Amino acid sequence: MTKTYLMTGFIEKMQSQDQDFRYMGLSDLMKEIKLDPQTFLGDESMELKVLKQVLQLVEDKISEVKNQAVKCLGQLIKIIRESQMELVVDKLTEFSSSNDEELRDISGLALKTITAELPTEGTIAPKACAKLTPKLLAQLATPGIPPDTLIETLSILSILVTHFPTYVSSLTLSPSPIQTITPLLTHSRPAVRKRAIVTLSQFVPLSAPELSEKLLSAEVSPNLEPSAPLEKQRTTVNLVAAIARASPQRLASGLGAIIPGTLKAVDSEDEELREGALQALESIVLRIPTEVTPFLGTIIQVATTYIKYDPNYAGGGDDEDEEMLDEDDDDGELDDEWSDEEDQSYKIRRSATKLLAAIIATRPELLVSLYKEVSPVLISRFGDREETVRLEVWATYVALLTQTRVYGGGAQSRDAAGVKRKRTPDGPDSEETAYSLLQSQVPTLAKSLLNQLKSPKTPTATLQAGFGLLHTLLQVLPGSLSSQTGLLVSISKTILSQSPSTSNSALHISCLQFTSLFFASHPPPTFTNPLPTFTPVLLKTLGEKHPRVASEAFKAFSALLGALKPVKGQDWVEPVYQEAVSRLANHATDAEVRSCAEDVIADLWLCASETVLAKGGKEWEYICRTTGRTDGAVKVVTRVAREADVTEQWINGCADWAVKLLTKSGRAGKVEVFECLSVICRYESGVPPELSRLLIPQLKPYISTSDISLQSQAVSLLALLLQLSPKSTFPEVEREVLKDIYSIAYSPLTSGAALDSVLSFFGALVEADFQIATHVVSSLTRGAPESRKGDVSYPNVAKCVAQVVKSYQAVAAGVIAEFSKNLKKRQSVQELSMCLLILGETGRFIDMSPQQDVFNSAIELFASDQEDVRTAAAFAAGNIAIGNLHQFLPSIVHLVKQDDSKRLLALHALKEVVTHTSTGHLESLAETLWTPLFENSESGDESSRGVAAACIGKLITTHPARYLPQVHARIRDPNAATRATVLSAIRYTFVDSSSSYDDVLAPYILDFLSLMEDKELSVRQLALSVLNAAARTKPHLLREHLPLLLPALYRETAMKPELVRTVQMGPWQHKVDDGLEARKTAYETLYTLLDTSLTKLDLNELLTHVLVGLADQSDEIKVICHMMLFRLAPLAPTAVAQRLGEATPLLEASMKGPTVGKDTVKQDLERAAELQRSTLRAVAALSKIAGTGAAPRFDAWVAELKKSEWRAELNELVGS
Repeated sequence: MTKTYLMTGFIEKMQSQDQDFRYMGLSDLMKEIKLDPQTFLGDESMELKVLKQVLQLVEDKISEVKNQAVKCLGQLIKIIRESQMELVVDKLTEFSSSNDEELRDISGLALKTITAELPTEGTIAPKACAKLTPKLLAQLATPGIPPDTLIETLSILSILVTHFPTYVSSLTLSPSPIQTITPLLTHSRPAVRKRAIVTLSQFVPLSAPELSEKLLSAEVSPNLEPSAPLEKQRTTVNLVAAIARASPQRLASGLGAIIPGTLKAVDSEDEELREGALQALESIVLRIPTEVTPFLGTIIQVATTYIKYDPNYAGGGDDEDEEMLDEDDDDGELDDEWSDEEDQSYKIRRSATKLLAAIIATRPELLVSLYKEVSPVLISRFGDREETVRLEVWATYVALLTQTRVYGGGAQSRDAAGVKRKRTPDGPDSEETAYSLLQSQVPTLAKSLLNQLKSPKTPTATLQAGFGLLHTLLQVLPGSLSSQTGLLVSISKTILSQSPSTSNSALHISCLQFTSLFFASHPPPTFTNPLPTFTPVLLKTLGEKHPRVASEAFKAFSALLGALKPVKGQDWVEPVYQEAVSRLANHATDAEVRSCAEDVIADLWLCASETVLAKGGKEWEYICRTTGRTDGAVKVVTRVAREADVTEQWINGCADWAVKLLTKSGRAGKVEVFECLSVICRYESGVPPELSRLLIPQLKPYISTSDISLQSQAVSLLALLLQLSPKSTFPEVEREVLKDIYSIAYSPLTSGAALDSVLSFFGALVEADFQIATHVVSSLTRGAPESRKGDVSYPNVAKCVAQVVKSYQAVAAGVIAEFSKNLKKRQSVQELSMCLLILGETGRFIDMSPQQDVFNSAIELFASDQEDVRTAAAFAAGNIAIGNLHQFLPSIVHLVKQDDSKRLLALHALKEVVTHTSTGHLESLAETLWTPLFENSESGDESSRGVAAACIGKLITTHPARYLPQVHARIRDPNAATRATVLSAIRYTFVDSSSSYDDVLAPYILDFLSLMEDKELSVRQLALSVLNAAARTKPHLLREHLPLLLPALYRETAMKPELVRTVQMGPWQHKVDDGLEARKTAYETLYTLLDTSLTKLDLNELLTHVLVGLADQSDEIKVICHMMLFRLAPLAPTAVAQRLGEATPLLEASMKGPTVGKDTVKQDLERAAELQRSTLRAVAALSKIAGTGAAPRFDAWVAELKKSEWRAELNELVGS
């Protein structure tokens, strides 16, 4: 709707002589545009009038009006016509070239505003890019443009190229942006050069390869020579760093010339050039890790040299740290002669430190070398006289320790990254590991670090960083600070003696966290002597008002109690108890403090029982409450009930309390309550007398399929009560919940642990009263057929009936007779299937040779025209055979060999035999089964091959030395079906995770996996699944072969166009990707290797393939890649952060959701929503490592997400 009358009023205000009216006119216009973006629809003349008036106010004399006009243009640019946009761009470009400095500034701001406000969707952005980019580039090429204008113009180009790279790269620009911007690298003003470097580097990835190569050869390589002018060298090293960050692949090809030139620049006498060169090397190491490998030795040498660069300091010797520490005291005497402000050498040391940090973060395979070459140098610089450098050195060492924890593989591991063997004079080789080298350096490290912390003048930030380093050290190498106990206690006492405040509370927390870890990781004799002087200070912190400080103090005492267990005769135990009770009695106590106080009470009961037993148990009055959060209290009660010596009265009181908690609404904490009740029931004094009567009615609401997890817990608890107290429990169960148990037994949702709990219940129920067995069987089987198909799981019913028979075998004959009789009657498919399943489950442990006709009937039903009946008959035949293998198994083998029509079902029966027969019995039968199984794998259909392969895999595990060579001999069989069967069989062997046959399998595994390069797609896919299974259950057999296997695995992650075919489905064409399953298996294998063989993976190469997966057409592959990013973010934050810029557009695409059309169905929307949630989980993990500003586009996108409808979910994920 046209709003002429409104627009006319706004124009009148904007033309007013009163500046306030002009300002309000602009404000009102902005509000109207936000309310109704269609304001100018159909009224081009009014749009032009308003636009001209706003542009006129850009030249207003009043600053507030001009700024408001600029903001207004940012809103107008989103809705105006293309012709009007050209007017805005032309006018603002004209203003930016004006001689009026103020007008130039405001026009630059206006151009920045409109480019930043351009919507990413729609046609406005591409048109704006097409209009603006040539004009801005032309302005850069115009002689005589003021430096400030050049800077603004370059900034606007940066916005365009970073926000709209696709649109800018599609433009045909002559001359190219690189050719236009390059001359500005020699501008006389440093600020212009600096801005030109940034903008130029952003255009490099969008330019033609030949242009970037020309830039490197003409501008970079020559200007890195020592003979080049100094300013050009400075500019060039900064340009190298910028290109490495923006487009590392373009720089990679020229590293052979660039790195030597940069290393020469490091040796320059100019400190600014030296700093820039070190920063360039840091960017190269981070962004081009593979190509930089040949130069790493030299780079490390340069970094370790310049981290010590301090020409204005002449210290040395063993007391260097102390001298550096005392230097602050001497500075006051030298103020008149020389000032630290004149010394810029610290920037070089800091840059060298960051370079070492980049190497440490990206090259875990060099851990051993880094501990030899870099660690001693870092330790020697712990006392750097410049605090910023000192903190950077400590942070770098923390990174080294973190890499050791992730990739070191444990102190005794042979799978650690970079393990080297060293010949010892006394005999055999010893392994040099990162852990062993760190252990040898700890004394020097601790002495150097503690010398920096012990001074009373040490700043709070430095102390906090120091305790952070010590905490990380103990996480990596527990118990390594025993020799420094006295000094550590002294420093901690000094810190904790001060009252926590806003400025130092974080330090108190860090100190207490370290103290807790120190107590937990060192033997008591280490800290027994200083303890009497230290505990008073810790007791003081217990009473602090700051909740985090008090919480950590309680945790410290918990660690101390655990270390000293049992604790006797310690005078600090009583005050700890009193403070904990005081906190628990106060309803205003912080939740975290309360939780920690509850934990301390539990530790006191377990470690200092003499003290608490004399108190009468008043603490439990405050712990066992039914209001507020109770999950922590439940865990405390559970722990004490399980481990401490308590009274029957205490047990009864806690049982009553736990029962009351079950009546609370909501699911939170209920799992812990069930666990607590289970522990209470198992207490040595037996089940509390009234517990069954009180508890069972409260369990009734949980015996439903609405929450399977809680259902499992409730039924398990009932089974436990029946086992421990059958007389009091059985009548209550029969009256209150038995009918409900029947209902959940029928449900298909009851599976896994939930089904196991139901089976345990029926077993315990029958053992509590054998007379109920017949009634249970009839109730289970009578109710099942009455349920609708799909609402009942007949396998569940069969398992339950079998469990009843197993618990009371006196009813076995009657059950078998009843259901075998039903096989002869005319029954529904469901009833017939149920009878067969029951007979099969029962026959597994009952010898049914006297009922030969039951087995024969099952075989006859192989010919049924109902698939459900045929499947149940195969199940029954196989399981009946287990009860008497010698009588029944030959019949099944005969069918496999001779009867083509029943072969597949006979194989299924045989699979039941192989799966459920004990290894001892199976070994004696293996030779009988081997030949017919392989014959069917070679000649049968795909279904038969799959079943046969599963049986062969099981047989291999019975006698690996005999059967593995036979299987191995067939991997080069010309028949692809045979090769596929071999791989399927080997995959099934990995179900057995025991190491009993590892030595036999190890020589063959590489040959089996070499089939990943088979010419048949199906064989390759099976080989990938074998690799995945091996990586999950037997990674130790793979690790030494991964360098050979990974190239083939990575090749399978690529989409192969030749495997995509078009299928005609009526009037529609549908594309089918035959390579999708293999590709998905390849990514699943990479995810498994990430969990089990991280130290053997090149993370940079892995990340490259993860990025490829994020762009895959399959949502399933994208989800796997999201999971890998989620896993990698905390493990390799530096490496992942370097690829965020590349990952961001791919993640953005996954978050957009589906395009809804007429053919869109509900499943499409659900899949898209799940993909969005998966993306969000990855984004949440990545946002925690992206705080360094390494990926501005990612940061901006996350900020947008936090304002979108995903805000709440993202914040919850980030906070978790």
